[in-house]
Amino acid sequence: MTLIKKYLPGILITVVLALISKFISGFIPYGLISGSVFALLIGMLLNPFLSKHKLLGQGIQFVSKQVLRLAIILLGFTLSFTQIFQVGKYSLIVMCFTLATAFGCGYLLGNVLGMNWKLSSLISAGTGICGGSAVAAIAPVIDAEDKDIAYAISATFLFDIFMVILFPIAGKYFGMSDMGYGLWAGTAVNDTSSVVAAGYAFSDAAGAYSVIVKLTRTLSIIPTVIIFSFINERISVKSNTHSARHKINFRKIFPYFILLFLGMVALRSTGIVPDDTSNFMSSVSKFLMIMALGAIGLKTNFREVYHSGFKPMLHGFIISALVVIVAFAVQMVMGQL
Repeated sequence: MTLIKKYLPGILITVVLALISKFISGFIPYGLISGSVFALLIGMLLNPFLSKHKLLGQGIQFVSKQVLRLAIILLGFTLSFTQIFQVGKYSLIVMCFTLATAFGCGYLLGNVLGMNWKLSSLISAGTGICGGSAVAAIAPVIDAEDKDIAYAISATFLFDIFMVILFPIAGKYFGMSDMGYGLWAGTAVNDTSSVVAAGYAFSDAAGAYSVIVKLTRTLSIIPTVIIFSFINERISVKSNTHSARHKINFRKIFPYFILLFLGMVALRSTGIVPDDTSNFMSSVSKFLMIMALGAIGLKTNFREVYHSGFKPMLHGFIISALVVIVAFAVQMVMGQL
């Protein structure tokens, strides 16, 4: 009973928000703006009012993290390994270029703007890998300050909002295929939730592809954390400052929900899952994703984003734009648009 009182109010708020957002999106021509986008924006508008109620906090937090992962796991029922391999072989190539762009150009731009390397690296990680999750994973191993973490998450999340809205429009303008668009969104949009919103705003197939690409991209957190742990230790030694060695917690870093997602795909690939069941799971998955986007919006305060500062925002904008352009250009060369 205690757990119900603890989580139920916040969960119910996200359910109502998802229903309203899905209803509004039904009036938008060509499905250019999905229910996920409306849930995100409406949630941000409601944040100043609902954030005062601590009773809602834990339920909203639960939906923004755990329910989103459940939605992705259930998505596995609608996919096959053939689709994963078809997208994956191209996504790895594009990902190599986008990661090099994010970290290489991010480092140079950080020096030009006079930013400390930790903040610059966190923004690059959030842009190149997976938004807030990458920032949270890398921050401890480089001894990042709380304000740097807040800046980095705000910078990447703010531009995700614009990309979620503009990507579907751009995809339709360029006449991209579902697979091409999913590959582009999965490698160029930052946070998992934003990839979900941008992908499904184009089409269901593109949304599924974008999630597969994003999950592949998320795995790069592990080597990135190891590299930055090494860099931070080397810099600490050179500066003759004491720095405690950080033990890398692989259990915490590794996104285990990916294994469950692949398990669902394996089950679907056997052919024992009926089409009706697959379609039902797809509907449930998409609704849970709208709930998760609404929860993230409810946790985001416009004022906090505004006070993040100019240089981090400029850094995030330029790096995000470069990643988008590089991902598009590489796909054009490969003929995968």
